[in-house]
Order: sequence, then structure tokens, then C-alpha cells
Amino acid sequence: MTPAPLLEALKRGEIEEAVRLQVAEGAIAPRGGEQLALLVLLLNDPDARIRSAASNTLGRIPRSALEACLGSADVPAGVRDFFAARGIVPAAGSASHSDEPLIQAAPIDGEDTDRSQAESPAQTVARMGFSERVKAAVKGSREMRAILIRDPSKVVAMAVLSSPKLTENEVESYARMANVCEEVLRTIAGSRTWVKNYGVVVGLTRNPKTPLALSLNLMSRLNERDLTLLSKDRNVPDPLRVAARQKAAGVKR
Repeated sequence: MTPAPLLEALKRGEIEEAVRLQVAEGAIAPRGGEQLALLVLLLNDPDARIRSAASNTLGRIPRSALEACLGSADVPAGVRDFFAARGIVPAAGSASHSDEPLIQAAPIDGEDTDRSQAESPAQTVARMGFSERVKAAVKGSREMRAILIRDPSKVVAMAVLSSPKLTENEVESYARMANVCEEVLRTIAGSRTWVKNYGVVVGLTRNPKTPLALSLNLMSRLNERDLTLLSKDRNVPDPLRVAARQKAAGVKR
């Protein structure tokens, strides 16, 4: 199952009104299953504009797309129940998840074009406000995601992990970063989909920022070569290095 960081942030009340409105309008559009759960949750938002926008956006999603999405393992059971009560059920054979959003608002003129061809992604991000950074985390380029995954705001950094454009290679590179927030590493480690990638497991295990309990758990999946390297790595916590040394010794017996 792919994580849904924006959904979890919304449930915790961490997403400000301007961002919630953009999600409700489809301007911030994460993966299909997460987007659907966000829109359903926003139907109960305290702000009437947001409730109305979420309702309108849901109403514009083709029924066939809804039915296909509802069969995904990424869709919470409560969301399936919501639509089942309205006579919309998962389509037969729709068990796989989709990385594509169900619906996206049309960009306003010039919104997704570079203001200056000479401007770097870092310069573009530097002039962005909070809601613009969240939007860029979900819809922006690979270069922007590499910057925003290290954003001081946890919501912005986690929004990168909700991007439908995100690739496994990017996740693997984030797993190695020691300058991301701990929640990013916890989310990557908690994804059954992402930890199927051995490079992600190695990156998390050798990342000194990864919580020790997670590193110790992931260590059991390392091959002998990587265990030996971990046992000699002075950048990781001593307990992890000792545990790797002991396990490597046991493997060689």
C-alpha cells in the first residue's frame, strides 16, 4: 500500500485553509486513492467554500473512474462505504492502485510555465509561499521535489511523498538523505510498496537519521555484503553497528 501523507496531515488538522481549498478544487491532486479520500473528508470541512468545492469536484469525476479507483487497496474502507451508500461500488477486477489523480483542475494561464527561463528550480521554490510549495511538491518537477523533500515544513516535505509523479528511484534517494525530517523516513519505511525495493532498505538502514528501531528491523533484510559494510559504518548509531557485526558473524558461520 502506498502512503497517503496529505490525508494523514489533513486528519491531524495540519493543513491550512488555502491548501484545503486547492485540494477541494482539484488544483492539488495526489494519487487517485488518496485524492478520493481527501475529497470525501473535505465534505465535512468547517469552511462552506471548501465543502462546496469538494462536492463539485467529486461530482465531476466520471462514475467509471470512481468505480475503478474504489477497488484499489489504497482506498480506505470508510470511503468505499461512503460511495456504497450512494450505489457506487468497486468495478470487477479493479484491485490495483493507480498513481494518476482522478481529476485535476485546469491550470490558470501561465501557472505551470517558467517565469524566467534562466531561473533555477531553487530560485523558483525560494519565492513560493506555503500553499504554493505544497502544490509544487505534488505537481512540480523532479528537481523541485528534491528541494521540497527537505522543506522546513513537515507538511510540504510529506506532500512530496503524495506526488503521483514520484518514482521509486526518487524514494531511494530520499531514503539516503540525512537532511530530511524523521517523518519522511518513517513514512518510507512504513510503506510495503517502497521497502520492496532493496535500495530503499539499504538507504534507510545506513541513514543515521533513521530511527534506530526501524534500522534494526530493516537490517534483517540486508545481504552479507551490506551487513559487513553496515558493521563498519561509523556514521550509524553504535547499537546498529554492533548488531550488524553480530549478524554478519552469524551469517558467515
